[in-house]
Amino acid sequence: MNVMENGEIRNRLGRAFPKAYINRQFEFIALPSRNTYFLLDGVDTELKLKCKVLEWLSREAAKGISPISRRYHLDGINSFLGTSFTQEDMMEIYTYLGNACNHEKTLRFIESGYDMAALTKAEKPV
Repeated sequence: MNVMENGEIRNRLGRAFPKAYINRQFEFIALPSRNTYFLLDGVDTELKLKCKVLEWLSREAAKGISPISRRYHLDGINSFLGTSFTQEDMMEIYTYLGNACNHEKTLRFIESGYDMAALTKAEKPV
């Protein structure tokens, strides 16, 4: 089952990103004018969706050229996740999690309740 089949989650994501749509390639296009998107294929849990939102939308929220686009993405992320990240927080989130550069860290960050200290915490050697 895809997480987007869950009406509550789909509606919450739609309210958070009101200009968004899902295209035929099953990509969630958060803001068409900036082409910020992520693929929904394989996103079968809310946790995976939260990871995608942080990993693929944090760049525009942190470094977008347009202040309007930065605010749209930051507000959308905060609305969907129930957080209150600042622009400075989003720069740090993008640095450590953006473009899915460290998916395990993204999982730990979410599971920590979005504790910003979890981003810089050293990982234990395997």
